[in-house]
Amino acid sequence: MRAIRVASAALLGVSALLLTAPAAQARGDTEGFRVAVLPSTVAPGGRVTLHATGCEQSVSVSSGVFDTVIIPRGRTSARVVMDRDAEPGARYEVSFHCGTFWQDVDLTIVGGREVAPPHWHKGVAAGEGGSLADLNLKEIGMGAALIAASLGTAHHLSRRRGDEDGT
Repeated sequence: MRAIRVASAALLGVSALLLTAPAAQARGDTEGFRVAVLPSTVAPGGRVTLHATGCEQSVSVSSGVFDTVIIPRGRTSARVVMDRDAEPGARYEVSFHCGTFWQDVDLTIVGGREVAPPHWHKGVAAGEGGSLADLNLKEIGMGAALIAASLGTAHHLSRRRGDEDGT
């Protein structure tokens, strides 16, 4: 009986390891100089976040749509505001420089000025209440009794099995 428990636990552990290995391997590929601009489309005057990983020194970021920015050593991102006179519909090149390495990313300017998000005057229509709206003590009591009965039965059966084996 003990061997079955040990084998089941070992099999469960190996299964968990095999199922999580591909995810760990997919995240493990972090070497090299990688860059990104998020979001990749922005309105004139809007803000973007510049990301750079894999560089052991400060990263210099430049573009024709914002002033040169330095991402200090030990940090991976910086925020920057686009020029308000950026050409809507234009695509600008953002250059990241890490020592002798560099990468370019495209940034697209969308039409119009960046506007504040709309102010909502009302909340969403999401129903009229939670799970206590129709509190029925009879149903709650019956549910509690069923749970108690199932736990008691499980306990009784587990104690009974040990007696049948002669232990």
